[in-house]
Amino acid sequence: MTTASMATDNPFVDPTSFEDGRGSLAADTLALGRSISLTLGTDALIVLDEEFEKRDRSNCCGLWPGTAANTRAIPFYNILWAELKDSELTINYASPNSKTSVRAATLKYPIEYQMVELVNLFTKRLLDRAYGESQQRKRAKVLVNPHSGKGSAEKWYFRDIEPLLKAAQITIDMAKTRHKGEAVDIAEKMDIDAFDIIASCSGDGLPHEVFNGLGKRPDAKKALSKIAVVHIPCGSGNAMSCNLNGTDSPSLATLAIIKGIPTPLDLISITQGNTRTLSFLSQSVGIVAEADLATEHLRWMGSQRFTYGFLVRLIRKALYPCDIAVKVAIDDKSSIREHYKREQKNHEPASERRGYKFLLDDDASASTGSGNDDGLPPLRYGTVNDKLPEGWELAPYDKLGNFYCGNMAYMASDANFFSPALPNDGYMDLVCINGDISRLEAMQMMFAVENNKLFDNPGVWYRKILGYRIIPKNQEDGYISIDGERVPFAPFQAEIHKGLGTVLSKTGHMYEAPGPV
Repeated sequence: MTTASMATDNPFVDPTSFEDGRGSLAADTLALGRSISLTLGTDALIVLDEEFEKRDRSNCCGLWPGTAANTRAIPFYNILWAELKDSELTINYASPNSKTSVRAATLKYPIEYQMVELVNLFTKRLLDRAYGESQQRKRAKVLVNPHSGKGSAEKWYFRDIEPLLKAAQITIDMAKTRHKGEAVDIAEKMDIDAFDIIASCSGDGLPHEVFNGLGKRPDAKKALSKIAVVHIPCGSGNAMSCNLNGTDSPSLATLAIIKGIPTPLDLISITQGNTRTLSFLSQSVGIVAEADLATEHLRWMGSQRFTYGFLVRLIRKALYPCDIAVKVAIDDKSSIREHYKREQKNHEPASERRGYKFLLDDDASASTGSGNDDGLPPLRYGTVNDKLPEGWELAPYDKLGNFYCGNMAYMASDANFFSPALPNDGYMDLVCINGDISRLEAMQMMFAVENNKLFDNPGVWYRKILGYRIIPKNQEDGYISIDGERVPFAPFQAEIHKGLGTVLSKTGHMYEAPGPV
């Protein structure tokens, strides 16, 4: 077989390779002597090292792709950093520790001075492959809530999170939050030019505070556009991480953030009384709100407390009467499904995903470098205290069981409640379910959520909307949840701002949830 045909058959062999005893760089292979070589494969760094066979016969417990005993294939996604320093090449990577976690690991190789130029060229190529569109060496403000979930956030931070961030050469400024609302103050006062991301090691409550802190700034548009708000799951509710990182594992989420792509995120303005707050995740009135907020004393149960709370209220067949007015954008499921398919194929850059280009005022057009450093965009539909917007009609829902409006797909790791939800399509996703349906139907709906089939359930009223007003009635008190946080039981109004916020995601334009297609 000729050398050329060998190269065609094997992507790791190149006909221009040469060996001079010291090492070489041919195509995408770096030879370090006769027993070690590093190759940039199709989607992984291929490391051939005779020492592997001696010290690692188990192949990382079978977690790496099957290779020869002296070879290791490290996916580019797992490469954290590589550099030549003091005549030593260091490669940091995320090594599988189990099927649900990774840990920082290192390869080190001595380099002779004649190899310096070749090695520097190789490491640049390696990092370009490893990071792609993602920013290298991010600067992170990290907030740790020691009281999140079962109280393990601080332990997980030092054991699982910080070592990966440091291995990726991320600059870290860490602070532990001491009380509710502290993250609002931190985000409001932070130097946005000193950081690229603000990471919450917590449940979903801390990111809610961060978005609102950035939103309180006089340069809110600029801050929300420049600083990516990211979530490392350490609480009982970890929906943000499930949607954007595709996991509720602290270490896997950290890796996803290290490799994350800046993604504009729609944010929702909520007006209630004389206050205006931002919502990034969901708003609920009814069984979902009560199942969440009325089970705070059961945090020791972890995410299972939501299921418990839901079942208790399901048996009771609770009703939550309200008057509701909605500004509908897409009103049938087939059109929603087609809208989702179009967005899957939409690969516009982030700068084109902020604000409305057609039909609506451009209320969220801020982008880094645009010079727009104003506060929050004006409200197109006014506040809850204003006259009902033109074209909105208030309708009674006396048998409402659940009013649930979402901006993300997953509401928990096993609850893809809003499968057609998109990060920046400029719409909220609204689900309404009657409270007088049979317990059997309600149970079937609960299982449909877990099986990603809720959207197609005929008993589910699903719409893409631009805004709404909801007025609870016939109850003196109850539960209203905004991003999992309790707010007063009083009328409120919501409207969406396209691409006002910024997060990091794996794709740059989609959630890590199965859609309705």
